[in-house]
Amino acid sequence: MARRRFFVDEVRNGRAEITGDNAHHLTRVLRVEAGQKYEITDNHRVWLAEVESARKSAVQFTTIEELPTGPDLPETVLYLALIKFERFEWAVEKATELGVTRVVPVQAQRSERGLEDGARKRAERWRRIAHEASEQSRRLRAPEIDDPIRLSAALKDESPMRIWMDERPGAPSLLRIFGKPGTSACAAAIGPEGGWSDAERDEFAMAGWSSASLGSSILRAETAACAALAIIGQLRIPDTMDEE
Repeated sequence: MARRRFFVDEVRNGRAEITGDNAHHLTRVLRVEAGQKYEITDNHRVWLAEVESARKSAVQFTTIEELPTGPDLPETVLYLALIKFERFEWAVEKATELGVTRVVPVQAQRSERGLEDGARKRAERWRRIAHEASEQSRRLRAPEIDDPIRLSAALKDESPMRIWMDERPGAPSLLRIFGKPGTSACAAAIGPEGGWSDAERDEFAMAGWSSASLGSSILRAETAACAALAIIGQLRIPDTMDEE
């Protein structure tokens, strides 16, 4: 069974520490105790480490050895239109598990009124959710969770591949859009309940984004995000991972 992995702010002289609410979670919920071994990462490197002491206020680690980080996966940015917050939180958690590197909340024309202001207050909670999901899925780096922006700002993304999901009949399959597996950075945009407006579709086209379909079924926004990221992730697995 794979060891649990925890994020630390830094590793200095072979030691690291987790404090505050995260320490409380480790000691009271996960029952971390002195002498146990876990993996720790500072968002750049990974170590096998032993718990030196475990208190409610702080958990201290001593590193044993540095571990391989594995291949770097291509950057994947998810522009997710604002939806009801419990569904948005679920999408953040699952997108993290699926390897997204950045999640950007987007105020769309059909997003419910008031969500943008509320999202600014929720952003830190979403970052905690992404942090916990990153530990669960043993990621090297936790994804960035941005403050909400308008679609006009999202359209300025400069990723080599930029795709917006279109539920209308006639859009090409996402699989066809990607074609052969590749390693270029990718941006994917998922609309709100009710989909993108005609004006927003025109904006995507004018900005050079490609439309893509996830099939004939109409998916909830959070389901569409997971489906798109799962397809994108499978098509961009590095050759070194295939060989393993």
